[in-house]
Amino acid sequence: MLNKYARAFFTRVLTPFAALLLRWGVSPDAVTLVGTAGSVAGALVFFPRGEFFWGTITITLFIFSDLVDGNMARQAGTSNKWGAFLDSTLDRVADAAIFGGLALWYAGKGDNDLLCAVSILCLASGQVVSYTKARAESLGLPCKVSGLVERAERLVITLVAAGVAGLHTFGVSYVQWLLPVALWVVGVGSLVTVLQRMLTVRREAFEAAALAARGTDDARES
Repeated sequence: MLNKYARAFFTRVLTPFAALLLRWGVSPDAVTLVGTAGSVAGALVFFPRGEFFWGTITITLFIFSDLVDGNMARQAGTSNKWGAFLDSTLDRVADAAIFGGLALWYAGKGDNDLLCAVSILCLASGQVVSYTKARAESLGLPCKVSGLVERAERLVITLVAAGVAGLHTFGVSYVQWLLPVALWVVGVGSLVTVLQRMLTVRREAFEAAALAARGTDDARES
């Protein structure tokens, strides 16, 4: 849901900025690399120190590159498989840094082994969510299900909660509990999404096998 509507909205908003970067001679790949580097730096510099507000602000500024680079490639007519591969690969790197930074906080000064484990669960399950679809498509199966929690939902839930929880350092009371709740929601939601995709791919695989068998029988009869 968020992928569909939010991406369409921000694509329209960021189109003039993407056109400006192209006029300056900036390439889509450069935007992808800078955006990932900024997101990783924001996550691994601020989150392990418990500076969730500033970490979220930094990551959010750079994460919009995920919308700008594709927009630039379409405007320039240079969209290709390499760009799509680079973008998807570096998305996984940025996601790992975000949840890895949170895990480092809870393993260190945050002093909460359970939430450290939940952060790692979010990291791992998010990677598997992406892998299930990629692997299914490589086998010729469409994996026609979005699932409960995709990348957009994982990022929005986690970053909004982290940013608001970070206001605790400015004297806002009780908001620090939002981040643990968000991590549980993302972790459980990601596991549900993995299960949804596995069941969908299982059904598609058996349907494809049955169709292939039927085609073989028809060929023999003819």
